[in-house]
Amino acid sequence: MAKVNIKIEGIPFEVEAGLTILEAAKACGFEIPSLCAFNHGECSKGSCRVCLVEATGARGLVASCVYPVAEGMEITISSPKATAARRTSVELLLSNHNKNCQQCEKNGKCELLHVAKVTGARDNMYQGEQTPVTVDKLTPSIVRDTSKCILCGRCVERCKNAHGLGILGFEKRGFNTIVAPAENRSFGKSPCIFCGQCVSVCPTGALMEVSEIDKVDAAMKAGKYVVVQTAPAVRAALGEEFDMPIGTLVTGKMVAALKRLGFKKVFDTNFAADLTIMEEATELLDRMQNGGKLPMITSCSPGWVNYAEYNYGDLLPHVSSCKSPHQMFGAILKSYYCEKNGIDPKDMYVVSIMPCTGKKAEKERPELSVNGLKDVDAVLTTRELAKLIKRSGINFTKLPDAEFDNDIVGEYTGACVIFGATGGVMEAALRTAAFKLTGEELAKVELTEVRGFDGIKSATYTIAGKEIKVAVAHGMKYAKVLLDQIREGKSEYHFIEIMGCPGGCIAGGGQPYVKPCFLPNEDADILDTYKAKRAAALYREDESKALRASHKNPQIIELYEKFLGEPNSHRAHELLHTTYATKEKYSD
Repeated sequence: MAKVNIKIEGIPFEVEAGLTILEAAKACGFEIPSLCAFNHGECSKGSCRVCLVEATGARGLVASCVYPVAEGMEITISSPKATAARRTSVELLLSNHNKNCQQCEKNGKCELLHVAKVTGARDNMYQGEQTPVTVDKLTPSIVRDTSKCILCGRCVERCKNAHGLGILGFEKRGFNTIVAPAENRSFGKSPCIFCGQCVSVCPTGALMEVSEIDKVDAAMKAGKYVVVQTAPAVRAALGEEFDMPIGTLVTGKMVAALKRLGFKKVFDTNFAADLTIMEEATELLDRMQNGGKLPMITSCSPGWVNYAEYNYGDLLPHVSSCKSPHQMFGAILKSYYCEKNGIDPKDMYVVSIMPCTGKKAEKERPELSVNGLKDVDAVLTTRELAKLIKRSGINFTKLPDAEFDNDIVGEYTGACVIFGATGGVMEAALRTAAFKLTGEELAKVELTEVRGFDGIKSATYTIAGKEIKVAVAHGMKYAKVLLDQIREGKSEYHFIEIMGCPGGCIAGGGQPYVKPCFLPNEDADILDTYKAKRAAALYREDESKALRASHKNPQIIELYEKFLGEPNSHRAHELLHTTYATKEKYSD
């Protein structure tokens, strides 16, 4: 790689050619205040003007996030001219911003407030007319508030980079510019898949999940039998909300906190993930052996299911009919569990703690109910759970570990823990599919070929003399490649796993924010490594379990013997399976 010689604050450095001033300064140990480019790498480059510096060869001040270094360049960060300009840029952003910080859901994690402190921005330096406000509260998943938007464009770029979509864009012109779906529509009237990736990168409270904490409070106050279940990815990230290192596994402390919060029972969604594998593996083998539609595609991710319904309606027969694990668990709790414990299903209130904003919309699908009762009543994100814990005065890091409830339901194997990482559903399903085909356990249960963060992974496994070709994709940009192959009749696969969020559920839209300005003790490469650290936590828990294949879960075996009959039975289909339908991309 070619090098160039530059000076920063009068100190000579040799840096890689092609770097921006912002990147070069960071590599040399300097921090230039910034909002967009450095903190997450996805923005409308140079739009916020917060990272202005002086540089020889330039006409006036330059935005360091877009201006490249050059041989002999001298860069000045701390001059009165540069520091005053950066402060003014932030003050102008604040002049058109709704400063209800105390009520804002982003309080404590607002990057605009952070950079205002860093630059010394003064309050109310510029006052005048403000951009007309749009507040979109029409979906169960995401709230959009343009009064808090700073037009950085991160959400626009994330939607493109993760999914190849353009749900959000810059609407109107000049002073009236806003970020919105086409024609300033609601998310609910656009082909948004509700993944929440835009929420993950928003620097302010302009994009947030729809909070359901009040609904849970109301159910408890009303005397409902309120139970809670937690997805596997939550335990690998919740600790970050309490300043624990990324990748810290907090299963026991999470359970202890939930019990102190007053839930009647604290279950692990992993039980239902084992159940999902039993149903899904059986469905796959039935399709392979009886001429069913192949490749079969997983159905755990609501973001992916939404994408398919909007864009690939002709391929919906390829999607497994299995409900997602938390919906399956809700159905089992309101039938089998209530029956065994003498509870009226109408009195049970099921809360799911999920890493995903899409699950909030998923639970509202009319197909995901049995006998007029929704499978799941409320969904809280990992971030919302942290808010519950904090407001209750619980010292999370000091909690003694507690165990999940597992009376007739709740026990889980290592296979389902890895659902939270891309490739995990595939790996878990193959562990059980191999046993169903051969009657023997896999000698090596770690199927590392489907692990990792490549956009598309593929492998071929020979089981009982039969080749099973599989593929894994995460993020719709990569899923599209596999889906187009199916549509064109060129797919060679039997089984495909698709996750809506890049990296899988560990990087879901409801997980703790990963923003370097609020994580000073993490490595400099944190944006590149946080997914791997969270995934590693899940793989560690899988390795720690005595049982690592779903078909070996004794409670799952008993559930089929006493209630469901067998995988894919008539009763199993009534409770655990669903249907899909093509959706119109835009509605009035």
